[in-house]
Formats: sequence, C-alpha cells, structure tokens
Amino acid sequence: MENLKHFLLALCAATAAGLVSIIFVFRWVLYFKEGLAWDGGLAEFNWHPVLIVTGFIFLQGIAMVAVFDFHNAANIPNMYSLHSWLGLTAVILYGLQLVLGVGMYLIPVTPASWRAAFMPLHVYSGLLLFTSVIAVALMGITEKLIFGLKDPKYKDSPPEAIFVNVLGVLLVLFGGLILWIATRTSWKRPSDQILHSLHTNGGGEDNSKVASALSQLPDGSDAYGAGDARKRSNKSDEQAN
Repeated sequence: MENLKHFLLALCAATAAGLVSIIFVFRWVLYFKEGLAWDGGLAEFNWHPVLIVTGFIFLQGIAMVAVFDFHNAANIPNMYSLHSWLGLTAVILYGLQLVLGVGMYLIPVTPASWRAAFMPLHVYSGLLLFTSVIAVALMGITEKLIFGLKDPKYKDSPPEAIFVNVLGVLLVLFGGLILWIATRTSWKRPSDQILHSLHTNGGGEDNSKVASALSQLPDGSDAYGAGDARKRSNKSDEQAN
C-alpha cells in the first residue's frame, strides 16, 4: 500500500471522530435530556439518536422501532417529516444493498461477469447510503433541538444547542474522513497483483477463484482492467512457449 502512514493516520482520525461522536450522543441524552428508558415517555425517544449514531449497520432497525413506538405512545403522527422519509428510505435501500450483495458475492453460482458488472454500482450505493444516513442524522438532531428546546429556545444558543451542534460537526468530520479513505485510489488493492497470484497458483482459474478475486476489488472498474491484464499475460505466455 502506498502512503501507509497517511492511511493509518486518516483511519485513526476517523475512528477517533466516530468514538467521540458516540460519547457525545450518550452525554447529550444522559446529561441534557431525560436519560434512556422504554416506557413510551420522552426517555424512550432518546434511544433514537443514540442508536442512529452507534448502530448504522446492526442497530438501525431497533432505532426505527424506538421512534415509531414513542410516536404511537404520544399520539404523534408518523412519517410526516423529511427526516422520517429519508430515514426510512435509507433503511429500505440498505436492506436491498445487503440482499443484492449477498446474492452477488456469497452465492457461488453467480457468474463472475455479473459480479464485475455490479461492483461499481455496489460501491457507489454503499457510499451514497453512508452519506445519506449522516445527512438524515443531522436533520434529526436539528429537528429535535428545534422542537425540544422551549426556554431558552434553540436560536438563543443554550449549552445543549451548542453541544449538539458540535456533535453534528463531529459526524460530518467522521463521514468526510471515511469517504476520503474509501475513495483514495492509492489505498485500493491492486487488481494486477490479485490476478498474478491466481495465475501463478495454477494457470486456468475456475469461476470460484475469479469470483473470490473480484470480491476483494474495491472498485468494479478495476475488474475490467484486470481482465485485460490477464489476457495480456496469457498472450505473453503463449509467445514464450
């Protein structure tokens, strides 16, 4: 990997921003709000921002359950805000992304050509969903401050408002660092090395080996370049023989 030290520095910075964001969101609901509970009261709603920040992948379903249950207990309409629309859309698209990813890359019978063709869309969709969830989280915490702060109001910049604004900045910083790391070409696995390894391990690689190699490529466009490299390598071998 090129610039390994820079990569590790960026990765550590992103991890630190994410961990501090989790600390901030817990501090917010435990210190400024009513804490955490599951009784239909205000404390139950606080699970929503906590789980959105800490459980984008594993706990996001429970976060949706918490906010719907709170709204139902408080007789508040569901799905009326842009935050709720985009949040539910992100959850649905994430589930679709997961299903398609499993179908394409974990089922052995899927043709390698399909996997290579789907990879650019799979990578783009993942980055888009990650960015969208951060945007939805920012909308949600701002909405909560506007509706929740009465005296003083959000516009008066009380300590809670400033604290949560810093949380929003940390989330943007975390997202920006992750996107920068994920899109750095010099930090992607070189596809030529993967194809060279398969070639030297036995020549005619079968579909499962090619699929395994493609599953390691971070960008589907490299798969086509790797195919050209394999053709050139085979042609060179024929000429040498």
